Amino acid sequence: MRRIGMREAIPVPFGAIAARDVKSCLLLRQYWRLCIPGSMQARRGPAHHCPNRVHPLPAIRAATGAQGRQKPMVPARFAGPPRTSYRTHSRPFSQKQRAMPHAVELAGVTKRFGAVTAVDNLDLAVPEGSIYGFIGPNGSGKTTTLRLMLRIFYPDAGRVAVLGADAGAVADDRVGYLPEERGLYKRMKVLDVIEYFARLKGFYDCRAAALQWLERLDAGEWTHRRVEALSKGMAQKVQFIAAVIARPRLVILDEPFTGLDPVNLETLKEATLQLRRDGATVIFSTHDMNAAEEICDTVLMIYNGRKVLDGSLRDIQAQYPVSNVRVSVADGAELPANIPGVAAVTPRRDGFELSLAEGATPQSLLQHLAAQTPIERFEVARPSLHDVFVDIARPQASGEEAA
Repeated sequence: MRRIGMREAIPVPFGAIAARDVKSCLLLRQYWRLCIPGSMQARRGPAHHCPNRVHPLPAIRAATGAQGRQKPMVPARFAGPPRTSYRTHSRPFSQKQRAMPHAVELAGVTKRFGAVTAVDNLDLAVPEGSIYGFIGPNGSGKTTTLRLMLRIFYPDAGRVAVLGADAGAVADDRVGYLPEERGLYKRMKVLDVIEYFARLKGFYDCRAAALQWLERLDAGEWTHRRVEALSKGMAQKVQFIAAVIARPRLVILDEPFTGLDPVNLETLKEATLQLRRDGATVIFSTHDMNAAEEICDTVLMIYNGRKVLDGSLRDIQAQYPVSNVRVSVADGAELPANIPGVAAVTPRRDGFELSLAEGATPQSLLQHLAAQTPIERFEVARPSLHDVFVDIARPQASGEEAA
């Protein structure tokens, strides 16, 4: 049992993450390093509250006058009242961090696992307060890159900076992480498991926030049900809440939309947009090109550990020539046959989509159509993110097969 301040004893269910395989061990390491105040990662900064412990470094320096490597010391008992709010627990931002343009920066980062290079000389910069999407085929290095940001993995070369500092120096309560490997404590009740993860982050008065998030994600009726009774989509909502309950400045979501039905997908997309409106920076990986296109400010595509695309959706689309236009005609009117400059005509519910032949332009097509039939709508169809993804990934895959 682990006692949190003057509150009730809360079980620490580490046994629930049975070390039966490598993934279980990795999850245990992730939750330990990213959640628990007083862990070695947390001790690098100012004191993370624990009722029986304060950060030992200031006391050591005061006693010895030393600034370098210190001898171990039994920490003093915490003398003040327990901290009960997230804002008093969180370290204030420095002037440099408030002015920083990027929440995360990677410069020349390389990560190898034996003979396999998972990330190869990667550079990226995530604008603060934005939604940054990672796309790419399976095994392209997306998850490895996210774990490098979290210091779950360490780079073999290059530099990783998070919130204006080295990734290892960032306080754990400023980062929320939803791992690709899903897992909740099945015997705990939904509200209890959310409060448990919030308190691991130092957010003790968390019940009101937890209830608010459950209502926002249409999960209020499951508040006092056990996790084992939840559907996959509902469990994913609960794990999402556990990742963001402490109001982190940076939220990293690894495949958050996988396996969701359309209703739950829209709910989590709206919740992600709300995080940005509240001032957080969101980084997420996904295979859902439509979701990335709808909510991302910037998109990065990785292939075989290398960056092949990076920029806003508008800038990415501008790199590709317009190949399609969408047309609606007046009631009773029809498109003329054999339109010059049109390679194919595809009927749509709201009109027609015309594929332009090589060398044709939307302007010349509009002039030709307007002279022959009444046009109600003429819209240039920019290539979708799915089209761009296929256009880049297919030649790369074909080249690998030929080699």
